[in-house]
Amino acid sequence: MTGDSGEAPAAETPDGRGNRRTLADRFASRSAIKLPTRHNPRLAEVVERVNARDDLYALWIAANVIAVDRLQMSDHGPVHMQIVANSALRILRLLVAGGGVPSIVEDYGLDALDAEVVVVLSSLLHDVGMSIHREGHEDFSLFVAQPILDALLDGVYEEPQRTIVRAETQHAIISHRSGGRPLTMEGGVLRVADALDMAQGRSRIPFKAGSTSIHSVSAAAIEAVNIEAGEDSPVRISVQMTNSAGVFQVDELLGRKLRGSGLERYVQVEAIIEGETEKRLVQKFTL
Repeated sequence: MTGDSGEAPAAETPDGRGNRRTLADRFASRSAIKLPTRHNPRLAEVVERVNARDDLYALWIAANVIAVDRLQMSDHGPVHMQIVANSALRILRLLVAGGGVPSIVEDYGLDALDAEVVVVLSSLLHDVGMSIHREGHEDFSLFVAQPILDALLDGVYEEPQRTIVRAETQHAIISHRSGGRPLTMEGGVLRVADALDMAQGRSRIPFKAGSTSIHSVSAAAIEAVNIEAGEDSPVRISVQMTNSAGVFQVDELLGRKLRGSGLERYVQVEAIIEGETEKRLVQKFTL
């Protein structure tokens, strides 16, 4: 699976505030980011620091208020960060296991473990600019993330390595935008991982709440997303659908992110319909 789905926010209790939730309410349902840091002490330290930062969690909340409450988009908050970080880490490790060389290794002589730090940090910070506005949020994320990156990396890396890790993280962040062209493996990993938060209708494609459109129908058709080692490529992404309408979601969202990521040769995507409850328009769809 792509990662932990997180817990739903606590239900509101009658208090005269209707359906509105206070900041304290939102913090009350806080859960820690959990990742398989696996023999990577620098990554483990960074994740521990992430979980200790109230300001970062507040930014995730603010991003989600903009996305869900004000724009009626899908989740861009802490649960999205957890899913994207898990997916990105899984994809990077499969690429490396398949012989891939992360850009921070090829260009700077750092370690693949440092590439893990880059993909996790960029995953956790790629949408913090959404706390300001949806439009141009990738640009906003760069300057919102910079002081947080400095604090998270301080003492974990010495100069000049710290500056390189920060720069590579920021490159990945800006490259996740629509039409972005990442120049690094790590940037390509984030771009693809960001599109994998679609299981159980968790679509990243904006659509009007309650509308019956190809966006909402296709989003509802996605049952699960699995990331595993491929037979003909290092990474195989399997998307399980309950209805062939989900092909639109796979092609429009994941296909658009995969194309131009630089990972096209290394990632195989299959969308498969599970069950026998519909008249199948397609049996199997492959990118």
